[in-house]
Amino acid sequence: MSQPKRLAILVAGGPAPGINSVIGSAAIRAIQHGYEVLGLKDGFKWIMRGDTSHIEHLTIEKVSRIHLRGGSFIGIARDNPTKKKEDLETAINTLLKLGVDKLVTIGGDDTAFSAMTLEKHADGKISVVHVPKTIDNDLDLPHGIPTFGFQTARHIGVEIVKNLMEDARTTSRWYFVVSMGRKAGHLALGIGKASSATLTLIPEEFKEEEIPLGKLTDILVGSILKRKALGQHNGVVILAEGLVERLSTKELEGLAELERDEHDNLRFAELDLGEILKNSVKKRLEELSQKTTIVSKNIGYELRCADPIPYDMEYTRDLGFSAVEFIVKGGTAAMVSIQGGHFVPMYFKDILDKETGKTKIRMVDRTAMSFAIAMQYMIRLESNDFKNDEMLEKLGNAAGISGADFKSKFEYVTEFEVETDEVSKSIRNNFPESF
Repeated sequence: MSQPKRLAILVAGGPAPGINSVIGSAAIRAIQHGYEVLGLKDGFKWIMRGDTSHIEHLTIEKVSRIHLRGGSFIGIARDNPTKKKEDLETAINTLLKLGVDKLVTIGGDDTAFSAMTLEKHADGKISVVHVPKTIDNDLDLPHGIPTFGFQTARHIGVEIVKNLMEDARTTSRWYFVVSMGRKAGHLALGIGKASSATLTLIPEEFKEEEIPLGKLTDILVGSILKRKALGQHNGVVILAEGLVERLSTKELEGLAELERDEHDNLRFAELDLGEILKNSVKKRLEELSQKTTIVSKNIGYELRCADPIPYDMEYTRDLGFSAVEFIVKGGTAAMVSIQGGHFVPMYFKDILDKETGKTKIRMVDRTAMSFAIAMQYMIRLESNDFKNDEMLEKLGNAAGISGADFKSKFEYVTEFEVETDEVSKSIRNNFPESF
């Protein structure tokens, strides 16, 4: 009697809206191809320990409606099988023991690296295809193609910020909202731009390897004082959590204990960036004999397990279907992408960062017109403010100091203009004087 064909699905990393849709569409398509489908619970956690008891046998009846809901039907975990050679070998042997020769992984850059490493060490015994998932939108897909979950996370994030903006206006206070985004600022910028938040700060705009805490503080103080000079006493700032990784480690060590996860990433949840900057800004304002109410808030966990919006429902069904079609027809060692409405495999060997040995991370392109437009609608100190005597006097009055003193204390923060020449050039290139 021949052995049944078995395909396994696992989810690793952090949650993102649309996971269940990938699981459902992949399982249904694999069953239609005659495969038994195993859902491996909690990512690599159990198989890298040789435990075969945490398995969900997926059927069409079980998965036919899970695409409507957030979370993960088969759980999720961050356990990393690549840290120890024996864990990797155990994971491979456990899959083979289960009769699995095809594996669909769902996750972000760390999971993509684990999938790539497992496929390589399986030496042809197990085919692997990866479905890119992260609300951070930082996997190295072509420009304009989001990772699944990003659009839903942005949508929910904007709804939250809309309410905070009204609360800020009503109560004359400021909100410092920290958005998820471990390294890149896509989600923070997406939320900030769509909601028209007062200011959005992302790591990509800074040229320094290490961003001084004092500079971040003065940018925020400058925004608060400029709003005051313009007759407004409220605002909402969106901060990408990835700013933490660029802050001086020495400064951070003096403010909090630094913890890292299984993939050696800083545990940002343990570092309250909003509170750190809130306290620093309040101290700076007090030095100027100024006072304002600031509330810090983190958003991220509210976004990760939200029910997907229709965009992500449809997108993830395409991804799950494509992953199975690719792997059952002999494909392996690739990440799934949909480009121009067509499936395009992105092979692991092509998306590897030669410097880190891991999958590449997509950062916000600060020369893009979309970023240039976002910058135009922020309220923050600009170089022109220091060339306009009337504006400089208003800023000095808002800070309770002379315009000259204000200039000496704050003009340096206009370096943010990201070589505003780049920003202006982007706009000029897209909108020439005459068409």
